Amino acid sequence: MTAPVIPPSPTREEYAEQYAAALAANGDETIFERAEPVGLFLEWLADARTTEPNDANAMALATVDAAGLPDARMVLLKDVDPRGFTFYSNRESAKGEALAAHPSAALLFHWKSLRRQVRVRGAIEPVSEAEADAYFASRARESRIGAWASDQSRPLDSRETLELAVAREGARFADGDVPRPERWTGWRVIPDSVEFWRDRPFRLHDRLRFDRAGTGWAKTRLWP
Repeated sequence: MTAPVIPPSPTREEYAEQYAAALAANGDETIFERAEPVGLFLEWLADARTTEPNDANAMALATVDAAGLPDARMVLLKDVDPRGFTFYSNRESAKGEALAAHPSAALLFHWKSLRRQVRVRGAIEPVSEAEADAYFASRARESRIGAWASDQSRPLDSRETLELAVAREGARFADGDVPRPERWTGWRVIPDSVEFWRDRPFRLHDRLRFDRAGTGWAKTRLWP
């Protein structure tokens, strides 16, 4: 008999055997005493860096395009502070055009090893030129050349065409630094709400949402 494509819900015994450590780590009730979301997010991100096999800072970015159609893709969080959550890309890409049409976004972090999620929703703003320059300069030289070579989200006829474009840009910048292309920038999601979710047995999960209230935050515990 073949295994089902979608596995059944865990039994009490399977929870105790397979998920005990993660579930024990998710039983701390003090998260509901927190006054703001950024500190808690940073703690969960630090936990994820010790358990996720790669890219603990990966997040799903959801946008709406000019026609009103939603879209989502995985990107990497590159900075977080009380102002918001920052990522970088090509402003002429599909995501860049969607953000220009509707300057708001949603983020989802899913840390499978911890059995936790964080959802973020809010308006977006472009980062400053200085911030974009500083982050771009921190990237590997090959990645900076790739940013010049890639006509992101446009049709590409072959891998060879991409490699030729990379070689061309590599030769152009062979004798010096690789500056940031004007079309390459970053955005900050300014959170209006941040929801923390963690797995508990039998789908009786914990949910804690922070909603912006003036200069502070209001928090609500939600039913699972």
